[in-house]
Amino acid sequence: MNERIIELTEISPNEFFGTHNSTIEQLKRYFPKIKIVARGSKLKIYGEPELLDEFEKRLRMLIKYFNRYNKLDENSIERILTSSGKEEKAPSSKDILVYGSNGRLIKAQTENQRKMVSMMQKNDMLFAVGPAGTGKTYTAVALAVKALKEKEVRRIILTRPAVESGENLGFLPGDLKEKLDPYMQPLYDALRDMIPLEKLKSHIEKGVIQIAPLAFMRGRTLDNAFVILDEAQNTTHNQMKMFLTRMGKNAKFVINGDPGQIDLPRKQISGLKESLLALKDIKGIAQIYLDDKDVIRHRLVKKIISAYKGIETD
Repeated sequence: MNERIIELTEISPNEFFGTHNSTIEQLKRYFPKIKIVARGSKLKIYGEPELLDEFEKRLRMLIKYFNRYNKLDENSIERILTSSGKEEKAPSSKDILVYGSNGRLIKAQTENQRKMVSMMQKNDMLFAVGPAGTGKTYTAVALAVKALKEKEVRRIILTRPAVESGENLGFLPGDLKEKLDPYMQPLYDALRDMIPLEKLKSHIEKGVIQIAPLAFMRGRTLDNAFVILDEAQNTTHNQMKMFLTRMGKNAKFVINGDPGQIDLPRKQISGLKESLLALKDIKGIAQIYLDDKDVIRHRLVKKIISAYKGIETD
């Protein structure tokens, strides 16, 4: 009897094999003449060469489906195992950007978010401006993950200036990463929604996904990358110019910010405000302004934004 070992990489065996090894059980029913033994991330299979070839082919199809849609259910497994051998496709929707963790559908939910998607298809640089909760960062991260999955880019780079409400990094405990992680948390949160945890960890370890403070961008040329600058209202003139000129070949840049939440010293001009004026007429650079109609958080957030808008215009 022949033996083969197949190792699952960059996916969670628990998620792929299912509750009580339900995926394995379906495979056993479809391949009754093959002995299947699961140990951690490895599968040992025993049987005749022709059957092992067929088993491995179907398993690769299941893995490809799981990698794309981040889920496997009984019906999908059945269709793949009994199909003609072509890739199983899930129902599509033009608004779906990516299939997130556990098969969650990540898509643009408002008209302006859909405009963000459309603008990124036609431009290499996009400024997305609006108050908190309007989905600027989330939509941008979804576009980046989509580009990575579809191999339009080789890496995702997420950055933001380490300036928050007057806090000083020097007073925070821990090493540099521990000091900076709280500032990057919104980016981590969005990525966890869209990429299974083990694959996300692997991407970060390999540098496929990089999350770093804006200062770390200096001197780099960012080729074949989808780059997101978050909280851009807290950049200075020099920081914004430095960031924008990092753009390399086959790169997409999204710059997110809320001019109403600037944490720079009072006399410091925001690099975001400057760039919106300076670059507004350049072909290939688009601007989108989101507002309280795009808020997808708690219903009170819309009312809070409207209330503050009234104060700020008085």
